[in-house]
Amino acid sequence: MRVLLLGEYSNVHWTLAEGLRRLGHEVCVLSNGDYWKNYKSDVLIPRREGKWGAAEYLWQVLRRLPSLRGYDVVQLINPCFLELKAERCAMIYRYLKRYNAKVFLGAFGNDFYWAHACTQTDTFRYSEFCQFGKRSDNVFTRQIETDWIGTAKERVNREMAANCDGIIAGLYEYYAAYRPYFPEKLAFIPFPINLDVVRPKETHTGNEVNFFIGIQRHRSVIKGTDIMLRALQRVVQANPRRCTMRVAESVPFAEYQDLMNRSDVLLDQLYSYTPAMNALLAMAKGLVVVGGGEPENYEILGETELRPIVNVLPSEQDVYEKLTDLVLHPERIPELSRQSVEYVRRHHDYVKVARQYVDFWLSH
Repeated sequence: MRVLLLGEYSNVHWTLAEGLRRLGHEVCVLSNGDYWKNYKSDVLIPRREGKWGAAEYLWQVLRRLPSLRGYDVVQLINPCFLELKAERCAMIYRYLKRYNAKVFLGAFGNDFYWAHACTQTDTFRYSEFCQFGKRSDNVFTRQIETDWIGTAKERVNREMAANCDGIIAGLYEYYAAYRPYFPEKLAFIPFPINLDVVRPKETHTGNEVNFFIGIQRHRSVIKGTDIMLRALQRVVQANPRRCTMRVAESVPFAEYQDLMNRSDVLLDQLYSYTPAMNALLAMAKGLVVVGGGEPENYEILGETELRPIVNVLPSEQDVYEKLTDLVLHPERIPELSRQSVEYVRRHHDYVKVARQYVDFWLSH
């Protein structure tokens, strides 16, 4: 098949493309590299700041439209799959529908259905917007609601979801958000990890635990990493000879990986039920992940044996207690590390995931 993957979040599309190529398919990835993360892309179209940057970006997209025809499958990373206003994304979506065999929508990040599920339903016990019945009121959650609810983005998201050929969710949360509306055209397919280029680190020995946390500027509140960082600082202060911490703030992917490689434990997102791409990459390397490992995560995968993730509830005290337990019992780390590697091998191998995509595309 000829496959076009439009947009990028956390290396999902590029890794999927690698798996599809291993299966013999022809794939093109067009993206902005996910901004400063600078992921690989076959066609890279970054957008510069300012009015002229916007005009240049639009021109770069429009002049490539003729080359975006004739694909067997087009998949969009999000309803806003380009750095354009929602209405313009909708126009290009209609063009893609007209000149390609099938178009699929990815549920991989912020969109209307997820924001609606978090704010208007009781789908989740907790989320970025609400923790056990208590609403979070901060500039970031307000911005997501302002962007996606009662706006052009909502209208575009509804249109694409209604008339695309299928919807693929990469995390339990996004699957649960879309499931009430599109059960017949929705699939959960795990995120892909290229295990050919990831090698597990040496088994942890000794009593010192090396923690690692990545911070995205302007997004730490919505990810909960501000709370996790405070808890980690308390743990290190209380146990200076038993643990260390490394903090990466909005660094390119290559530098992020180097810091990860020298660590034992990764602190991921606070409000998630499931591990996403960065956490899965860490697990493939044999790091222990502290973050989302709720029962729903294992159930949707059909995993009944492995429990590698140190699941935390959205509170600083719970994070502090779970981290302290790892510091006081470092002998747990080798087994959790082994399970982490096996978990990714079972459920997230990029070739295995690519086959799941192909099966879904062919059946819809």
